Amino acid sequence: MNPTRRTMLITGAAGAAGAAVALLPGAPALAAARPKAAATPPYASYWYPDSLPSGSPGAGITWRSLKSWRAADDADLAFNAASVPLAARFTPTPANTTARAGQARIQALVSFGPTSGNPSQGSATADYYALTHWAYLDELVFWGGSAGEGLILAPNAPIVDAAHRHGVPVLGNIFLPPTAYGGQLRWTRDLVQKNSSGHYPLAAQLVAVASAYGFDGWFVNAETGGGNTALGTAMLGFMKELKTLAAAQGQRVTWYDAMTVNGTVSWQGALNSQNQAFFQAADDMFVDFRWSAATLASSGTKAEQLGRSRYALWAGVDVESNGSDTYVNWDAIVPASKAHVTSIGFYRPEWTRNHLPDGQRTPGDFHAADDRFWTGRSLDPARPDGTDPWRAPAVSVADRSTASALPFASVFNTGHGLRWYEDGAVTSDAPWNHLGLQDRLPSRRWAVRTAGRRPAVSFDFADAWRGGSSVLVAGEPDQPVVLDLYATRLPITVNTVVELTHRTDAGTVNVELAVATAEPGSAGATPPYTYLPVDSVNTWQTSTLRLTGLSGTVHALGVRLTAPDGGPVRWRLGGLAVHDTAPTPAAPTDLRISAASGGDLRFAWSPAPGPVRHYELHRLLPDGTRRFLGGTCQRAFFVAGLQPAQGETAARFDVRAVGELYNASTPVTVTHTW
Repeated sequence: MNPTRRTMLITGAAGAAGAAVALLPGAPALAAARPKAAATPPYASYWYPDSLPSGSPGAGITWRSLKSWRAADDADLAFNAASVPLAARFTPTPANTTARAGQARIQALVSFGPTSGNPSQGSATADYYALTHWAYLDELVFWGGSAGEGLILAPNAPIVDAAHRHGVPVLGNIFLPPTAYGGQLRWTRDLVQKNSSGHYPLAAQLVAVASAYGFDGWFVNAETGGGNTALGTAMLGFMKELKTLAAAQGQRVTWYDAMTVNGTVSWQGALNSQNQAFFQAADDMFVDFRWSAATLASSGTKAEQLGRSRYALWAGVDVESNGSDTYVNWDAIVPASKAHVTSIGFYRPEWTRNHLPDGQRTPGDFHAADDRFWTGRSLDPARPDGTDPWRAPAVSVADRSTASALPFASVFNTGHGLRWYEDGAVTSDAPWNHLGLQDRLPSRRWAVRTAGRRPAVSFDFADAWRGGSSVLVAGEPDQPVVLDLYATRLPITVNTVVELTHRTDAGTVNVELAVATAEPGSAGATPPYTYLPVDSVNTWQTSTLRLTGLSGTVHALGVRLTAPDGGPVRWRLGGLAVHDTAPTPAAPTDLRISAASGGDLRFAWSPAPGPVRHYELHRLLPDGTRRFLGGTCQRAFFVAGLQPAQGETAARFDVRAVGELYNASTPVTVTHTW
């Protein structure tokens, strides 16, 4: 492995060829020192196992011991605890003839931000790795950690909430770095220490953290060299206890191929006698990048000889430097002509954001690169490009969906934007990101079926009905165009309606809702749609359609667009909802400002009874307008830098509960005196 393809951790540390295969998180962008104040911004949590480094932490870094952590003492737990449960998924008929169900799975190791100074609940920029292709993922690892900040990372709540909405479990990260990058063997020994009763107290702590924070387990990456057989034996005992405790809480554990059973660090690139005991003590194993076709083949065979699935092995694919331009021996992992050999473990797919020029990373540019990575060069999973050297996940792995219950709705919000919209009007002109507000998004982006010219389809950030984005279809179609939107399992009752919020920006477009009540006849085939006419308008409009004559279950939803006059057209989709009733959510209670320092405020409230998708906080300005300040799935929120309006002596705020159909409760209000 070329050492230049690793982003090193410790400030001032030189690259070392001996650690070139080490799995290292991205370099921390340290937060500036902040003065102590009553209302401090909350950040994602990170710890050392027990003992702390010598000296003092750098600016913006807080050294903490996991061994001494207690949920009751965690001042930021309300901001960091995820609240969306892990959704069940189903596998529809694949979008093409090459994607397979029940074989290779995909794991991604993603660094969403620095170890320290990583905001708990989004931030005021649209420049963010807003992962949206969840349909191909089976496990997400919240990657990070460094010797100078902390080694054990809990994922921040918005990422967990977005992943759970799409049925993807999220693991925290335990990173014991190589000595060349500041690793100290005492931290490994701290992690695997026993108490007087012979148990591993840090194993119990890790499970307690994941339970309190609402994520799904841990990725264990022990890369600090210098160990011996005694340490290897202790690590194996720790792993067995961690897995047992985790399984009892519905959590999982993944092991990284680094430490061997004799306690040394030696990356195998295979499942073999040096690491099989750790594989057996875990749910899965990430196979280091030095694998070959032969070692993956033998690894898959060995896993099955152990009574395990070969797809519990993630073959590491390092895309940090070159993304979808990375050369990969795909036939060694996911051959086209025979059964897949192992699963895929992507290391740092946030390349799709990071490779774009600093200061010029627009959301549109990011999503174009991300679609190329996950879907392939054709940008259409229903018609993959067989000549593309990058074998995108959509080519090999069947997509999954969680759209299986009513009510179901989407406003095509990707979790970041240049401004915030409500009912088509801008209620905040500030850029933002918060993945917890992300919708369940179309899994097949973008499957377009036409006998003529194919229009471009994308998430667009220049306008939206609600949130920060909408779906834009732009081009010169000369034949009807069918755009697949969602694979679903939605029951139809006599009261079921579909609501489509849409707008024609240019040209003339005839719109029809496409509804299929059965699966396609074969992989890659068009769903057996029934088409229901929709009025076409040039302002935002919500059209409500009854599913008259249809019964059973909705298996697919889409739209058919026809441009009768020819020429360029631009049509925008802002919302889709399916329901048989539309109850208004109950309001939260006990809204309060729990801490204040000038214009920095911490808000807290008691949850609304009944189902809630998320909460939204607005400021009520003296002129009667409402300004969106933020939304969250949690029951606490931090706002920074507020200023009094001219002549204002007290600021007024309200919080509303927002339901699955984006209908809001009555507000609960609070006042802050300047």
